Amino acid sequence: MKQFKTLLFAAALFVGATSFMTAQSKVAHINTQELIKAMPETKAAEAEMQQLGKTYEAQIADSIKELDKKLKQYQAEGPNQTEEENAKRMQEVEGMKQSIAQFQQNAQQDLSKKEFDKLKPITDKAKAAIMKVAKAQGFDYVLDASTLVVAEGKDLLADVKKELGIQ
Repeated sequence: MKQFKTLLFAAALFVGATSFMTAQSKVAHINTQELIKAMPETKAAEAEMQQLGKTYEAQIADSIKELDKKLKQYQAEGPNQTEEENAKRMQEVEGMKQSIAQFQQNAQQDLSKKEFDKLKPITDKAKAAIMKVAKAQGFDYVLDASTLVVAEGKDLLADVKKELGIQ
């Protein structure tokens, strides 16, 4: 009977220790911002977005130059025009100002949308690579290192860069 109790106690300890060991999860971390920044696709997308931004800036600058030219012309001709004509011209100038402001707003929205559209596949690719490496190395959780205060687990950045072919 005493051996049975000892055997039962040992079995209970074994089951408890085994379940404790499996309850501990393996955790790793990675700085996803650094990973995405290192991807060649990101650099290409950033260059494309800068070029588009410069195009919009040039169009806006041209519109502002045209507005300034028209304002100077109207100011020079103003004393020779009727009040009615000057009022009509001021409305035209105000319309041009509003048009430029609307174009700036639309350009900013377009840039934001295109940036999102360009970066989404890149972040999806990074996430898939992180998941693949984490699974291959047996990690249950991967945390973003940019928000961690203490990071004592394994850093997967080098392994994921290797998976993506980044040096």
